[in-house]
Amino acid sequence: MAFQRAAKTNEITPGTIREFQVEGKAIALANVGGKFYAINNTCLHRGGPLGQGVMDGNIVTCPWHGWQYDVTTGKISQNPTVGVDCYAIEVRGEDIFVDAD
Repeated sequence: MAFQRAAKTNEITPGTIREFQVEGKAIALANVGGKFYAINNTCLHRGGPLGQGVMDGNIVTCPWHGWQYDVTTGKISQNPTVGVDCYAIEVRGEDIFVDAD
């Protein structure tokens, strides 16, 4: 596992999601009630940026066409057999590290 620093915890307030680059990959980091999750930033529908979406609980809605994903699993809400990649997270002090391998 190759954890890389992605962000500071205070950059992602509870109930929000943001885009970051980790190991050359576009990652969306979400804060759900103080717990952080990392998913692939690219929506499976038309490639929309999930890190620019709106969070409601643990669900992010893609800003382009409304596809919804559970950030805790990466699965599409409407079809949980399909989803985006999830990545391991480590919080070290105020830093969030992601293993995007």
